[in-house]
Amino acid sequence: MEAAAIPAPQAEGPTLKPNALGFIQNVVIGVASTAPAYSLAATLGFVVAVAGVGLQAPAVLLVSFVPILFIAAAYKYLNRADPDCGTSFAWGTRALGPQVGWLMGWAIIAADIIVMATLAQIAGKYTFLLFGWDSAANSTTAQIIAAVAWIAIMTWICWRGIELSAITQQFLLGFEVIVLAVFAVVVLVKVYGGTAGPNAIKPTLEWFNPFKLSASALADGVLLGVFIYWGWDSGVAVNEESEASAEGPGRAAVVSTVLLLVIYLIVSAAAQAYDGPGLLTKNADDVLSVLGTSAFGSPWDKLLIFAVLTSASASTQTTILPTARTSLSMARWGSIPKYFGKIHPRYLTPSASTIWMGIISIIWTVVVLAANPAQNVLGDSISALGFAICFYYGLTGLACVVFFRKELFKSARNLFLAGIVPLLGFLMMGAIFIKAFHDYSKAGFNYSPPFLGIEVPIAIGIGMLLLGVVLMFVAWIVYPKFFGRRPYIEAGGPGSLDYVPESHPHELSVPEAT
Repeated sequence: MEAAAIPAPQAEGPTLKPNALGFIQNVVIGVASTAPAYSLAATLGFVVAVAGVGLQAPAVLLVSFVPILFIAAAYKYLNRADPDCGTSFAWGTRALGPQVGWLMGWAIIAADIIVMATLAQIAGKYTFLLFGWDSAANSTTAQIIAAVAWIAIMTWICWRGIELSAITQQFLLGFEVIVLAVFAVVVLVKVYGGTAGPNAIKPTLEWFNPFKLSASALADGVLLGVFIYWGWDSGVAVNEESEASAEGPGRAAVVSTVLLLVIYLIVSAAAQAYDGPGLLTKNADDVLSVLGTSAFGSPWDKLLIFAVLTSASASTQTTILPTARTSLSMARWGSIPKYFGKIHPRYLTPSASTIWMGIISIIWTVVVLAANPAQNVLGDSISALGFAICFYYGLTGLACVVFFRKELFKSARNLFLAGIVPLLGFLMMGAIFIKAFHDYSKAGFNYSPPFLGIEVPIAIGIGMLLLGVVLMFVAWIVYPKFFGRRPYIEAGGPGSLDYVPESHPHELSVPEAT
């Protein structure tokens, strides 16, 4: 039976505020969401410590960038055809079917909730460190109070309006990038001036050559490296509130990933040059504060502490933004309760989804920190994120290929950029998912002891995805109309790979359930 063309999902009542964000603000949100300073502080030392990596850490970060760039291309073309704030959920639903699309939406929400505990804890801890209050920085109770306060503040900003959110991000990211740039310059000047650490090493091009690494070392390093790029897609989630919604956010996604690559390569090279890789491996849990104390001295070392603080707090905010818009889109499509589709009549933000994201994040943060004072579960929760990230990033790449299947062979450019590149991104993310499952299933590989005989990253990461499957079946019963959609029918029609300024997500046709 042929599918009837019916209007795409329409929001009831007010809509998100159109044309509120420009291209630069899309880029800022995309970069800020990855929390560059925090990501480097928390990850670089562990990358260097991987057996066989050492000074080749910049090469690992360079290779880790490749699958991210490939998936960013998929975001660019899918957003051009369908600028829906639900991003992967909406695109997966159209291309791969409602079941897969729903699970992709769930993966976004689950990953964002999981990471909130770490981001808020870091923001709280570094608030105390900034003022030299070490006893509070090391107190679980104080960390919980500060983390809850940060989540509440950032939730209010997201609820209050997208313009306020964007202004906040510009300030926080601007300071963060300036401090990282100053850090890199100061460190490299000291290295070449002979006043750096006793084990200082002048950077060489070999540090950036991945062919100097064994396949095993490269794979283990990339497993960590991919995490520090995650979050750039937040700039696409605000597409319906952006100027040139079909084109700007997609281009911003690609630009964001390139800017992140430049930041990571420069800072990682400077960090290991200052006193060799040994200093990084010995202080893997926070390399920047240690380097700041050594390279800057007091009181200028506070700059890096403040940079990590602004990084974590900015990412806390930009983690709320895409989650709220994903659930808004899911409600608008009729796959979850309509309540989550409410938009504030004055501020034009997804009010219900934003508030509930804050509430659930606070509950998760309190439980994780209170139940695990040693905080080793936080490290395992970061490892667990990889499963959800690879799941929805990878399937977005596949969705791009399926959605544009009728257009791919019309030109070599279409085939390569919208077909081969996203498909390679899908395959790479799948390989990383399998590698992560293999490594994190090993006893002694993780930070905390197993839970009921299951390694914690597996319990959290795979457990959250399996919970999503259960919830999806429940939703299938409650919302049969959404799940009655036939998969693989919707596809980009003639010219869908070309930018049309007037394009709008609601112009696409949706096959009626048969």
